[in-house]
Amino acid sequence: MHVEMKKISLIAVLAMLLMGCGEFNKVQKTDDFEYKYEVAKSYFVDGHYARASQLFGDLLAYLKGTQYGEECLYMLAMSNFNNQDYESAATYFRKYYQSYPKGIYVEYAHYYSGLSLYRQTPDPRLDQSSTTEAIDELQSFLDYYPGTTLKEVTQEMLYTLQDKLVDKEYRSAKLYYDLGTYVGNSTYGGSNYEACIITAQNALKDYPYANATRREEFAILILKARYHLAKQSVEEKRMSRYREVVDEYYAFVNDYPESKYLKEAKNVFSHADAVVKSNGVPLEDDED
Repeated sequence: MHVEMKKISLIAVLAMLLMGCGEFNKVQKTDDFEYKYEVAKSYFVDGHYARASQLFGDLLAYLKGTQYGEECLYMLAMSNFNNQDYESAATYFRKYYQSYPKGIYVEYAHYYSGLSLYRQTPDPRLDQSSTTEAIDELQSFLDYYPGTTLKEVTQEMLYTLQDKLVDKEYRSAKLYYDLGTYVGNSTYGGSNYEACIITAQNALKDYPYANATRREEFAILILKARYHLAKQSVEEKRMSRYREVVDEYYAFVNDYPESKYLKEAKNVFSHADAVVKSNGVPLEDDED
């Protein structure tokens, strides 16, 4: 008899799903919360995540503290995740692992919270505060679960997010360089080249695991910016800054002996070294 009742209940749920929006509205309004919960799970299984999310959300407060409360919160989070509402998903996954620190889904809640934040990070040209938030959440997941089977995929996401931050910094440094002698920018006393150098140096220090290609791009940018900074310097600073160019060149060729920017670097060095050897007499050069 018990088995037969379960079959009847399942048939009723499936029939309800086939009746469309009108019946969905009736399910929303019903006071039979256990039945409503079963319908929500059926929607989830069938991939109707928006409807499942609505019903789980309606049920959350009612089921809190019951045997279904933990599962309801997790399935609400997963419904939002599968519906690509990553902001809501991250919020509910966090709520889950904060509310149920020993829950059966707690490891996955930590992981999917980070993954949800990862999925909504913006283009590198835009503000990257959400990227930093995603990095913190994913790193927290690895700190909590160092032996997780999801370690490799999480680390890959961290590398991708760090590359976004590095890309953002490179764009900023390159913008300063391209602004050149434009005086409308007052950062660092009005010197865009100095701003370029500081931005690039900070990026290399803050992101030591940036890929080799990007580090090389920062390095040539620093060398060229130092050169232009020396050219525009007042007399009392000019010679010391040309010496810095020479030192920067040797550091560059030591780190990147086969760099595609080697010709540019040698042109910069040739002029800077000649100025130093001539005791500060300006020379013509072909580096732009």
